[in-house]
Amino acid sequence: MSKPKLTEARRPRGLEDRGPAAINATRDMLETIRQVYERYGFEPVETPLMEYTEALGKFLPDQDRPNAGVFSFQDDDEQWLSLRYDLTAPLARYVAENFDKLPKPYRSYRVGPVFRNEKPGPGRFRQFMQFDADTVGASSVAADAENCMMFADAMEALGIPRGSYVVKVNNRKVLDGVMEAIGIGGPNYAATRLTVLRAIDKMDKFPVEEIRKLLGPGRKDESGDFTKGAGLNSTQADAILGFLVDGSGTTATGLAGEGLDELNAMLEIYSASGYGADRIAIDMSVVRGLEYYTGPVYEVELTFEVADDDGKPVRFGSVGGGGRYDGLIGRFRAEDVPATGISIGVSRLQAALTHLGKLKSEPPAGPVVVTVMDKARIAEYQQMVSELRNSHLDKDGRPVPGVLPIKAELYLGDASSFGPQLKYCDRRNSPLAIIQGPDEANQVPPVVQIKDLIKGAALAASAKTITDRDEFQRLRAEAQYAVPRQGLVAAVRKALGQ
Repeated sequence: MSKPKLTEARRPRGLEDRGPAAINATRDMLETIRQVYERYGFEPVETPLMEYTEALGKFLPDQDRPNAGVFSFQDDDEQWLSLRYDLTAPLARYVAENFDKLPKPYRSYRVGPVFRNEKPGPGRFRQFMQFDADTVGASSVAADAENCMMFADAMEALGIPRGSYVVKVNNRKVLDGVMEAIGIGGPNYAATRLTVLRAIDKMDKFPVEEIRKLLGPGRKDESGDFTKGAGLNSTQADAILGFLVDGSGTTATGLAGEGLDELNAMLEIYSASGYGADRIAIDMSVVRGLEYYTGPVYEVELTFEVADDDGKPVRFGSVGGGGRYDGLIGRFRAEDVPATGISIGVSRLQAALTHLGKLKSEPPAGPVVVTVMDKARIAEYQQMVSELRNSHLDKDGRPVPGVLPIKAELYLGDASSFGPQLKYCDRRNSPLAIIQGPDEANQVPPVVQIKDLIKGAALAASAKTITDRDEFQRLRAEAQYAVPRQGLVAAVRKALGQ
């Protein structure tokens, strides 16, 4: 009889698995950002991973099929649903649906995974996490200036020093004014303008001549893939590139003039609060690639260098961005609703913080493990575990102020031998193992053995270098010792404190 064919265990491209160390580092980072957001008065809200496709809008690659750029499927009622590609479009739907219940301005933050149906590659994932904060119902650019200040505060709270980051600010109205001047304004050129924006958004990745190709006929990358360009002629492309490089072609009239006035107003606001050009700076190359931005746009860029795949030094680059999107919520209502927000790319920022040594790269400490030396006494071992787990609670089950809980678990594997239990403790990164066999249980009063796995590992690593026998015996006694059964919790707390 032939054996059934086994399913190959393989992860889809563009996705990643994450272990305890990475998850723990993310949790610490998100908590720091959350505290900054809440200090500014933002409150949490959560939206679903998927939305009706029409609610998300087609702000990613403008193709005919509904799932271009996003993952989409049809429900049983033939409605198209899509996994969210950012956290802003779902917020617009949420605000429109709950408009009369929400305070205005409405300040909220959200964190969670987003999905892009794009070709995966180095540093490009189909699923990644964002952490957003948005203000809805405030038309003043004071809200945009505040976003930039909050970006800066978040970077410094995470341990990124001044000089290693900068929040770069621009205004889409300025570039829109330039595009009007070269003849690609109005609704008939909406797709062209979007392609121009996406080309400019790659200024931090490609040299100017590659951007020129994207503004013109298109660009073929090293793999042979062709990206269609915006189709601008050389004069139009020169005007766009001149604006980006040195600001030429920008006039202080019309739409561009309005954008420049808003930039100056923002500069006055954040400068008055002590945020100088070393933290927040105007940069005409910032445009943001999404179509829905209507005014100020900003990016937070890390300015220190890292080595690329070829070992060459490159700037780390952008870890977040945002801007004003006054027309997005108006898609659901008969009126435009002013809104602005920021988004931090969690995975990319975490990589930067790890590079700077600002996040712990080792896995978190595991639980204290109560081993099983006698299968007939499982209930007694479980009692030990419960005492440890609940040692931070009073007799009524309420947390005692200042007393931390203890992570603990009972070994639930094959307890026929002791060796696998210790190997399990090592793999769980457990600091302590609790041991009580018949000899310990039958003493009067009963005792338990505490095996300090951290000290034990250190002793094993240095055993060959310790020549003093008395010193070796002292260290071994510190690595495993007996304590009264009734004093288990106090002894474990003391050992963990050490």
